Amino acid sequence: MTPIHLVLSKPYERVEQCASRFWGNPDLPKDYAYPTYIDSEGDEYPYFFVCQINLEELAPYDKDNVFPHKGLLSFFAKIDHYLGYMAQTDCIGGAISGPEAVKVLYFPDTEDFEEVVLLDDDDEPTSPDELEVRFAFELQEEYGDDHCLLSPPNHREWETWDHPYEDWEILLQVDSFEGSDFVLNFMDFGVFDFLISPKALARRDFSDVRGIVLST
Repeated sequence: MTPIHLVLSKPYERVEQCASRFWGNPDLPKDYAYPTYIDSEGDEYPYFFVCQINLEELAPYDKDNVFPHKGLLSFFAKIDHYLGYMAQTDCIGGAISGPEAVKVLYFPDTEDFEEVVLLDDDDEPTSPDELEVRFAFELQEEYGDDHCLLSPPNHREWETWDHPYEDWEILLQVDSFEGSDFVLNFMDFGVFDFLISPKALARRDFSDVRGIVLST
């Protein structure tokens, strides 16, 4: 499959509603509950919003017709720890996670959506400032940030994933990087991969996605 690189930059103005966005706040259908999980101690936490991909914007780069070409694909994961937030007790590590560690939501249309903002105890947004997303077929610079849809397993140090995930694909790879208001570090500047089975991807079924951190 043809990799699709995500090129991130600070926007000159607010990213439009339901446009592709990294960090910031997710756009969700009105009255749609923000996704949460129950941790190992029985406490409820919101997933950390990673990014949303406008599939119409993505379509010109989807050479292999992998994704739907309309709607929104939104990625959430338990990566708070890697951003320096220590409240949560769960953390995705170097083994393929269970299905509860990440959440990928597919919305076939983008009508009647609203931005959902999570606030901390000081009424400040819990997410770093939003970044604009553009797409490219090539990594923009030799040692640039390697955020990528349909990424090959370049950071994996073994031939295949562990059983029974041997043939699973990298749906989205997120690299360690930093900005003016965050530092994202996956175990010594590694990467975080959202994994999906080829059969589920062919069905465009994003309900069973897993996560793993690959450290360099």
